[in-house]
Amino acid sequence: MDISELRIALTSGNYNYVRDGANRALNNLVGWLLDRGAAVRVYSPTVENPAFPPTGDLVSVNSLPVPLRPEYRIPLGLGDARADLDAFRPNVIHVSAPEFLGHSAIRYAKARDIPVVASVHTRFETYLHYYKLGFLEPAGIAFQRRFYRKCDAIVAPSESMADVLRAERMNDDVGIWSRGIDRDVFDPGRRSAEWRQSLGFADDDFVIAFFGRIVLEKGIDVFADVSTELTRRGVKHRVLVIGDGPARDSFTTAVPDAVFAGHQAGTDLGRAIASADLLLQPSVTETFGNVTSEAMACALPVVGADATGTSSLVRDGITGALVPPRDIGAYADAIARYTADRNAARAAGLAGAKAAENYTWDAVHGALAAKYIDVIARRRGRR
Repeated sequence: MDISELRIALTSGNYNYVRDGANRALNNLVGWLLDRGAAVRVYSPTVENPAFPPTGDLVSVNSLPVPLRPEYRIPLGLGDARADLDAFRPNVIHVSAPEFLGHSAIRYAKARDIPVVASVHTRFETYLHYYKLGFLEPAGIAFQRRFYRKCDAIVAPSESMADVLRAERMNDDVGIWSRGIDRDVFDPGRRSAEWRQSLGFADDDFVIAFFGRIVLEKGIDVFADVSTELTRRGVKHRVLVIGDGPARDSFTTAVPDAVFAGHQAGTDLGRAIASADLLLQPSVTETFGNVTSEAMACALPVVGADATGTSSLVRDGITGALVPPRDIGAYADAIARYTADRNAARAAGLAGAKAAENYTWDAVHGALAAKYIDVIARRRGRR
């Protein structure tokens, strides 16, 4: 079977209305598949003013705002979109989150003997800790297991996340769909002394970047505590925040001397990242960590949590440092070493840029397309 014979129905709780790493990967995937002759139809909630135009054909499904996080929406299932799905006649269904829409798509597939592949983008169970619901984490894991075991295969973006999924018995077939890097955007050559100066940074300032959506689950509390600890120790540093989000006000209060560059896109984003000196990545909710690989591609050393995603990307002592997720002192120790030895920081950054060369979209999307073809062949074999 060839890629051009694939007819893929993709479900997403957020395909393009709020920008994040997961839907950036999904849109990139759809574009790659369409370029190779595959047919793709996407089913997702829509809003009047989305963050960016969708790649491919997008069919709207009914949804409601998420309580406490109204920028996100809860899809209520396929609903009237079933008629569109019937007309499309998919030979594989790709579900990208364990929510009502994903469950609805799996039921649809089971009734019609269509194989299902699920991609894992976020450790949703870890979110509960940030909203004082940590006691529900075992139930969250059990809920996800029930969902993923109904799929023919699941794919994780990193080996560290795949290991977690195997240990939690989420599925018997756990593969890898990694992430690529846009080398036209993320490159050390994007570094700009003029742009740094325009934000008030001196040439010799050591700039620590936060890069990502400003939400609690990205570890902004740990980031702020690390900056405070560095200041207490007398370690000179500046903070650059690249991104935006609903927790910006509280983050601004926690790191009052930080420079907030806001949302950046395209080559402006590459310039912003490359113009920092180190990425601090305290998140434990990542399954891959696009921000980590993109910072590495810009030759930044990364000090990050020894957790899923980051631990598959950062080589401790070579491209940066891995530390216990909430050990503020360990984060500060690692960063202080780089501020004291700029040559070591540059060497780690260059090693990261070299490692990032392995992440190409052709390779990672090709692996997922092969998985689609594999599950279709297995299903036909069983028939």
